[in-house]
Amino acid sequence: MALLENWQKVAYNEKTNKQELQKFWQRYFLIEKGVYEQLLTNPDEKVEGTVKELAQKYDLSIMDMTGFLDGINDSLIEPNPIETMEEDTVVNLVFDKEKLYKNMVEARAEWLYELPMWDNIFDKETQHNLFLEQRKSGTVVVGKKVGRNDPCPCGSGKKYKKCCGR
Repeated sequence: MALLENWQKVAYNEKTNKQELQKFWQRYFLIEKGVYEQLLTNPDEKVEGTVKELAQKYDLSIMDMTGFLDGINDSLIEPNPIETMEEDTVVNLVFDKEKLYKNMVEARAEWLYELPMWDNIFDKETQHNLFLEQRKSGTVVVGKKVGRNDPCPCGSGKKYKKCCGR
């Protein structure tokens, strides 16, 4: 069975007691934060190796490394084959800095996008702009409703009720 399936069975198991699941995620988020601190300290380093090698490098279990790879995959320049990866699959952690920051904002992971290492990558203004850009990307703007006696938006010059409002 692929590593990702095992990770998902544990991490998203609805039969698990809520307190146990909460403890699991709290522990995992601390581990994840530690790995991101190391990655962001040297953001231009090309980190690659097998899943097992990277787990050893960051002092993680194979399961935790799988979860980390699952989480960072959307932010990588070249995504890893996470669906089919095994312990000996070669993977990379070469991430797009802007994409990673925005994905952390989207996930509402303050403990990650507020890491002090980001200050060495982006200035505060850039961080603020990326934050706003990501938050606004999920906002739906509804246009003004056309009234039945208003001019038709198609430009015909007729009232909406006599034109496109039929």
